[in-house]
Amino acid sequence: MNMEERVKRINELYHKSQREPLTPGEKEEQALLRREYAASIRGNLQAQLDSIRIKRPDGAVEKLKKKNNATESIAEAKRNIRNEVLKRRSELSIEERSRASLVITDRIIGHQWFYGAEIILAFVGYGSEIDTSGIINEALRCGKKVYTPKVSGNDMSFYRIYDFQELKRGFKGIPEPSGLSERYDYYSQTDTVERSLLLMPGVAFDKEKNRIGYGKGYYDRYLQDKEELRLHSIAIGFSCQLVDTIPRDEHDIRPYQVICV
Repeated sequence: MNMEERVKRINELYHKSQREPLTPGEKEEQALLRREYAASIRGNLQAQLDSIRIKRPDGAVEKLKKKNNATESIAEAKRNIRNEVLKRRSELSIEERSRASLVITDRIIGHQWFYGAEIILAFVGYGSEIDTSGIINEALRCGKKVYTPKVSGNDMSFYRIYDFQELKRGFKGIPEPSGLSERYDYYSQTDTVERSLLLMPGVAFDKEKNRIGYGKGYYDRYLQDKEELRLHSIAIGFSCQLVDTIPRDEHDIRPYQVICV
């Protein structure tokens, strides 16, 4: 069984365990697959590291140091999970997407944080992501201040919108605000941060609220110094995006809640 098949089977068993108890044989299989998965990552990475040689200025040749072993193992595991979950998400039917989008809209607009929020910072669902247009339009209808993200280089900022139709194709084709309107300033909003709600996208989530994004780290960097906003954040998506376990780097930011439907 290759790495992709192993990850797929691990997640299949996890999803089944959320619906019904696993049989003793399945529990044993799950434990074995997890051990094999971890061993495979370590073994493959070690082989790659052992094959790398570095030539020094004095002509000496030595092995690559192994200090990045753990970091690279986490990165590889994340890539495998990301590829598997994106594949599952892309295979959802139109009916499944429509139902989930209606349910998540109902869950969020009925959430006490949404009800009490004056400010909504919301991603715009794109491609195979869950549709957030219903949430955004309801927030605008209720008179809340709505901000959506705009990417510029390695940075991401949120700009206010007054109508969903203002959004235009931006970074990677994702609908974005123009960047000419009011920008959300966390530091000048200290009195209303507790009445703010941040909706986060993601590729995969686990039961510990660990999150895998798209690999660029925009939300991790944005939230690094915004503790109060992190306490009012909800990651949303489809149920197929839930996995058993996600490895975590020290710079990874967890959403405060995860709601997948």
